[in-house]
Amino acid sequence: MVRFVHSPRPIRSVLVANRGEIAVRVMRTCKRLGIRTIAVYSDADADAVHVRTADEAVRIGHPPARASYLDMDAVISAAKGAGADAVHPGYGFLSENSAFVRRCEDAGLIFVGPSAHAVELMGSKIESKRIAARVGVPTVPGYHAESQEDKTLFAEAKRIGFPVLIKASAGGGGRGMRRVDHPKNFVEALASAKAEAEAAFGDGSVLLEKFILNPRHLEVQLAGDRCGNLVHLFERDCSVQRNNQKVLEEAPAPRLTDDVRRKLYHAACSLGREISYDSAGTVEFIMEIGSDEPYFLEMNTRLQVEHPVTELITDVDLVEWQLIAAAGEALPLKQDEIQPHGHAIEARITAERADLGFRPVTGEITEVSFPRGVRIDSGVEAGSKVSLYYDSLLLKMIAHGADRPAAIERLVSGLSEMSLLGIATTQAFLRDAIRQPMFRDGEATTRFIEAAFPEGWRPEETELMALRAAACVAWAAPSAGEVNPAWVNPWLQRNAVRVTSAARSAQISLHLKDDYGEMEAEVRVRRDAVEVEAGGRRMIFAPPTADGALALMTPDDGRKFLVRRNAGAVQIARDGLALSVVVQPTIDLSLSHGRVEHTSNQILAPLHGVISKLYVAIGETVAKGAPVLQMEAMKLIHTLSAPVDGQVASLRCAAGDTVPADAVLVEILPSAADEQL
Repeated sequence: MVRFVHSPRPIRSVLVANRGEIAVRVMRTCKRLGIRTIAVYSDADADAVHVRTADEAVRIGHPPARASYLDMDAVISAAKGAGADAVHPGYGFLSENSAFVRRCEDAGLIFVGPSAHAVELMGSKIESKRIAARVGVPTVPGYHAESQEDKTLFAEAKRIGFPVLIKASAGGGGRGMRRVDHPKNFVEALASAKAEAEAAFGDGSVLLEKFILNPRHLEVQLAGDRCGNLVHLFERDCSVQRNNQKVLEEAPAPRLTDDVRRKLYHAACSLGREISYDSAGTVEFIMEIGSDEPYFLEMNTRLQVEHPVTELITDVDLVEWQLIAAAGEALPLKQDEIQPHGHAIEARITAERADLGFRPVTGEITEVSFPRGVRIDSGVEAGSKVSLYYDSLLLKMIAHGADRPAAIERLVSGLSEMSLLGIATTQAFLRDAIRQPMFRDGEATTRFIEAAFPEGWRPEETELMALRAAACVAWAAPSAGEVNPAWVNPWLQRNAVRVTSAARSAQISLHLKDDYGEMEAEVRVRRDAVEVEAGGRRMIFAPPTADGALALMTPDDGRKFLVRRNAGAVQIARDGLALSVVVQPTIDLSLSHGRVEHTSNQILAPLHGVISKLYVAIGETVAKGAPVLQMEAMKLIHTLSAPVDGQVASLRCAAGDTVPADAVLVEILPSAADEQL
């Protein structure tokens, strides 16, 4: 039976106006409640998991978000055409757009979220700070007025004092946010932040805040209904962040006094009551380490990415509570009936190179194996394609335990046991981050990553070498019955293989290349084992089993590697670290090993993306550090600057072009002074 058939506002079917893991997660609750689900998708998502999870799916446009997921007309038309009663926005995209809420209501659709009035008031970070001041909630010093003129913003930044933080007024998730340490960098950072905010939210307006150097990021989960009820579901700590986006989140917040907790709950509920908040929402705060005074940051009038940690410590399904409120019913629990138990931690696993400053990557996932004992909210599976058009989030792993140490151990085990092949992810980085003493002791701030990994993160060398050695064995000995037309048995070739007598090993010299570098290896196949010598180490592997599984014999504990050969590479994983290794017999390599040399006067694409803006033309003179072009990928704006003083000699791209990573985009003829250097 459908849960909300007899509610004041009946809901029998819901269109989920989103994609990826959040769309799948919303559909899971809807199906449990007997509610029919409708997915929407762009051409890039035609085969996505959320499309096949829904009862019905409707195409809404081309891959860029502006032409599909942000197209209000297309989304509402899809909902009306599919006979939906309600629209659930998920997070991001149109979830905090008051115009969209009103469009839904005008079309006779129930918006599963707060009223348009609440979204309008709190969806604007500028207006929300005014409301906070009105109810006596402290805010970070800054500029929250209406003027968006560059000269006004620059003057206000100087008044506040550097470093300052530029923030998009209309959205969150780190989009349209830039830290500026020096006045000379302000104009460029402002242009970049506004462009990113416009691309992500359709609104380029920004506000300014004093940058607090070493804060904790705390937040309170609220839930309200249309009957006048409002409750909090305790706090979360989301301090571990990269590029102003959250990485690890937990509930409750560690090492927090009861006095600070009371301040957080009082401030959050005061704001919620002031605007008659009537759905799930989150009030965010920052607090300088060592302080006991939290500052209000913003309110997100939607479901948060990290909502599962709250669900696990309260046994409340927040999507169900959103639907209850949207249907006009009262929340099922009063404040004193909501009791926390245990501890929960969430890790966001993204398609990013953690060793390269969390640079987004694209590609195809070839295999995924999820562990038991943890909650997985995922929008991907084997065969899923990660495109440049959307956020890099692939899935979330959430662990719950009786206490914080138990939750940490469960999450570390889950990250170590999960296997995901095909593209680079942050899985191994997250495993290593959680093991850091600073995190285990509950002392992380928003500067955790730079403090824990001052030289940047990179896989531990012994672990990396073991994976590379296993890739050699896998390349030389495919699993029984494997059909792979691209693979040629090296032992049947004469080029780089030396086969001697039965008493001596067959031997081959190999060159390996992966995301973390290149190396040479020597492989010897014996009757009872395969021996690999690489990087000054000698490793012995048991012969591959019938299913192709590999295990080190010594020195190791026999833990097996997950192996898959795909498109000329060996994809291999163990203990949470995965590699895609190109293996070639040394004798087959060209003298250059296929490398292309680039000069320091060229600007290369840092990742696969779309050229969104060119600031220069051929023949123009540019100064070192001046912006030359903008790229857009995975909802982020990347501004590329001139590497030297000089003249623009060539432009190999135009606005709107899609370019691969490492493509040469601009060449600059250096000035005479630079040439002499």
